[in-house]
Amino acid sequence: MGIPPAVRVLRRSGFTIAADGSYAACLAEARVPAPEGDGDVDEYGGGGVSGWFPERWTLGPEPYAVPLPGAQPEEAGTQVVPLPDGRVLIRRRVADRHDLALLYPAGAGTGEVPIGSLGGDAVTLLPPCPLGGAAFALVYEGGSADGGSGEGDSAEGDGVTTVWQVYGAGKDGPVAVMRVPGRCTGGVWLDRTGRLLAVDRTLAGRTKAVAVDLRLGEASPLLQITEDSDDRLVLAEPDSGLLLLRSDATGEARLGWGVLGSRRPVRFPDALQVPGILLTPVAAQPGQILMPEAAVVALRAEAPGGAESLALWRPGERRLHWRASPPGWLGATGYWGADDLLRLPCSVPEWPCGVAPYEAPRVRPAAGASGSRRGRGAVPAALPGPGSSGGLGSSGARGSSGGLGSSAGLGSSGAALPAPTRLPWRVLPLQQAPLAAAKAG
Repeated sequence: MGIPPAVRVLRRSGFTIAADGSYAACLAEARVPAPEGDGDVDEYGGGGVSGWFPERWTLGPEPYAVPLPGAQPEEAGTQVVPLPDGRVLIRRRVADRHDLALLYPAGAGTGEVPIGSLGGDAVTLLPPCPLGGAAFALVYEGGSADGGSGEGDSAEGDGVTTVWQVYGAGKDGPVAVMRVPGRCTGGVWLDRTGRLLAVDRTLAGRTKAVAVDLRLGEASPLLQITEDSDDRLVLAEPDSGLLLLRSDATGEARLGWGVLGSRRPVRFPDALQVPGILLTPVAAQPGQILMPEAAVVALRAEAPGGAESLALWRPGERRLHWRASPPGWLGATGYWGADDLLRLPCSVPEWPCGVAPYEAPRVRPAAGASGSRRGRGAVPAALPGPGSSGGLGSSGARGSSGGLGSSAGLGSSGAALPAPTRLPWRVLPLQQAPLAAAKAG
């Protein structure tokens, strides 16, 4: 499928950013104009042929996109992951297998290097690994239809998920790393070495996030809020240990937060429960060593009817900072740059390959002042929509992170504290204090 210059990109899907923020990749659907005199009309009301193809974005001061079409259009379920060297890992479903290949620009065409195939009932590439020269996938194989009997057979009936290293293993083809009983989905990296991975495991009818040590080949509980709750991890920031999760432990699905390696309970802030609004965590500010309360979290806010906005939140505060989202924001995606600016990828006809910068909000006085709890979790009267102006950068001071209480165990506020140092994380199951108290936190 060649992509001539006169091509119109209709939409993009599966936009994914490399762990170092250097590149991004997605599937783009384009319509190639029909030859003059051809009366065929496609589903979008125009002439031509529509099809999906991989697209690589080079991020930086002047982002640009490069199409990587193959010999034929891709299926909508094809998955792509960018690598820090500029190549794009692609997973295609072909009959009963999943083919893997590396794509790269080659003159006016696309170069492709096959790297193997995987079988299984479901194959999913994991998010970009912090270890730049590696890529991983989850392969699920279902168990027996009747689930068997007894403890061992019950586990077999839930199937098994295998973690595969599909790139960078130093051998020919994908290499199986470890097996985890049950069906695993999601995938959040817990450290910057590519060793600790969190996955959402469904076993015996419940979904709980578990931590997987790829070096030792061991899985251990990560989220155990209540026995009957479904607890999924949605975001992690390794520098501070901040974890964002979604759980129905309170009786309804809510966003909460905790700290990796801490015995402190999970909290479900009222600020993250906005009536009628779906909040999806996008990215957490790095560099806040041992200070999870100070890390700014970006969330995509979606209202019924398609209106969307950007919400910025610190765990140490009790309010959301609302910003207009950039026009053509590409899903719940974004990254923090080395200059401490949040960047959101977006695309509109007049700005087909853009990245909108946002500053972190200023730190407000700690709770306790008169009226500090007023309006907690409230949504503005008019939720800023995609076409709102003035949202590409807030008035907050860039990089400001002082004034918030530090993590437990760092000392009293009046004492001189040593410079923060990075400690090895312990994987402890995050459990819940009495829910009534935790909801107010």
